[in-house]
Amino acid sequence: MNYEQILNVVNLGVVVFDREYKVCYWNRWMAMHSNIQSQTIINRPIFDFFPDLNNPIFMRNCRSVLTFGNLIFLSQKLHKYLFPFKLIRSGISPMEYMQQSCTMGPLRDSENVINYVFITIQDVTEIVSYEQRLRELNMTDGLTGMYNRRYLDIRINEEFKRHQRFGRPMSLILFDIDHFKKINDTYGHQCGDYILQDLSSATLSAIRNVDILARYGGEEFCCLLPETSSDKSVLIAERLRKQVMENSFRWNDADVHVTISLGVSVLTAGIDSPGALIERADQALYQAKDNGRNRVMLFDGGSYSEKPTLKTGIHEPENQTSAD
Repeated sequence: MNYEQILNVVNLGVVVFDREYKVCYWNRWMAMHSNIQSQTIINRPIFDFFPDLNNPIFMRNCRSVLTFGNLIFLSQKLHKYLFPFKLIRSGISPMEYMQQSCTMGPLRDSENVINYVFITIQDVTEIVSYEQRLRELNMTDGLTGMYNRRYLDIRINEEFKRHQRFGRPMSLILFDIDHFKKINDTYGHQCGDYILQDLSSATLSAIRNVDILARYGGEEFCCLLPETSSDKSVLIAERLRKQVMENSFRWNDADVHVTISLGVSVLTAGIDSPGALIERADQALYQAKDNGRNRVMLFDGGSYSEKPTLKTGIHEPENQTSAD
């Protein structure tokens, strides 16, 4: 029976090489994805075409197969891919290379001697892309594309445990849009959604890469600041405030101006849980609103304060929508 007919139509890559790593078999799937025809690669060392395979891990696996006859599975979750094949169908995945799950095993002759290694390669790019998309949906907000509250809760708990272990500083900013109900009533909920989306982009550009910015609910947002003291967290909050205040949201030929109020809390010895840190920031946010909105209030050491440097320049922008 001619098994090659089967190996050339299966939706798998199949490679066979000998103890000198010379290719003995290269099926049609491999030729299609590598652009290397079988007559080109047969009887040539596989490293001539894929030099990155000549690494300690691959060589150790090959020796394990040839010496002990082991069957080895190379999971995509650990290795991503074995052969760097470009994706044929563009747009199915943001990844540059095909994601692969591979199996290595021995081929024995009639006397049960192992002289060859086979590798099968399965394209799992679509599965990986789907799983990645599910993870993104599980941790991002559908409207703004920001992280969602579920992901924020996970990260706050992680950073809180790290603080308990190493004593590193940590701060939190809660902020929401002033008079947001009035904006929805005046311009419509589509305008409100647009402002939430545009504000998300504006505020993301004002924070550091290590900070975690998430939509906390409605028009309220939360920014987790690892390794950040009270002075630095207030400066970041002020930068967010100014970024939004100086931005103009264009909607149906009208410029809509909004401001945000911000509450900052710092992880201190008196805060024994992530929830307590959020509660302090929430209380500071209400203080900012009670004091006139469009400002930053800090909760630190059991009291609320507004830094003197932040008072300068705090004003209601022109055409500010009135409070509801």
